[in-house]
Amino acid sequence: MSIETFEILKGIQVDVAKYGMNILGSIFIVVFGMFFSKKIKNITNRFLKKSNIDKSLISFVSQLVYVLCIVFVSVSALNNLGMSTTSFVAVLGASGFAVGLAFQGTLSNFASGILILIFKPFRTGDYIQGASTEGSVEEIQIFNTILKTPDNKTIIVPNAKLTSDNITNFTLQGKRRIDFIFGISYDSDIRTAKNIIKKVFDEDKKILKDIEPIIGVHELADSSINIAARPWVKTADYWDEYYYLMEKIKYEFDKNGIEIPYPQSVVYHKQLEIEK
Repeated sequence: MSIETFEILKGIQVDVAKYGMNILGSIFIVVFGMFFSKKIKNITNRFLKKSNIDKSLISFVSQLVYVLCIVFVSVSALNNLGMSTTSFVAVLGASGFAVGLAFQGTLSNFASGILILIFKPFRTGDYIQGASTEGSVEEIQIFNTILKTPDNKTIIVPNAKLTSDNITNFTLQGKRRIDFIFGISYDSDIRTAKNIIKKVFDEDKKILKDIEPIIGVHELADSSINIAARPWVKTADYWDEYYYLMEKIKYEFDKNGIEIPYPQSVVYHKQLEIEK
């Protein structure tokens, strides 16, 4: 064996003795790190399911925790080999910052989606108004909320627009008030009109009896006396009752001689004599 070969073998032996334990240690970190990462993912998944959080958010958060654990394991393994991880972490942070700037709008929708899924200002099936649109919530996604309008149109609304604007949830409360304004002529009797409206409300089984309806003169307008009528109904019955009561009261007014006037204007005609 030549001296050069001996020196090479000796150098390899020294390197193996020097770095062998580090390599084995890094392999140990990777193997057990992967194992514990999956365990932590499963624990997170079970914990979130007990918290009654939306399923799409559970899956996303569990996967995010798993990815973060893998990144931590990788950095630890590289560090154990003696490699400098400072530059790696710096590059990773810079890349994350650049990606964040590039997808600023998308990340804003993502953050808003998480807020919606956690705080639940509305749920699937609710009828809401927000971001200059309205409809029934079909699906709440991480980036968008899917709405369906009463005429069966599908509207995809970015979550950031919903959380940055007022949200009106028409379904959240179990009961709603219907606001009617009925205009009667000045020649009609106010008490008779009010009694007719009250009788219709009393006979309607869907109107809630535990809250007294408001019936009173709302305005003395130019062409009519406007009577406000405000009964309470279950939220699910709102539109059915709105249309039914509007028609029913019109028929009752006609039967009892209560006139609903047309807009009227008084025009004065003045004739001027022209000298010949």
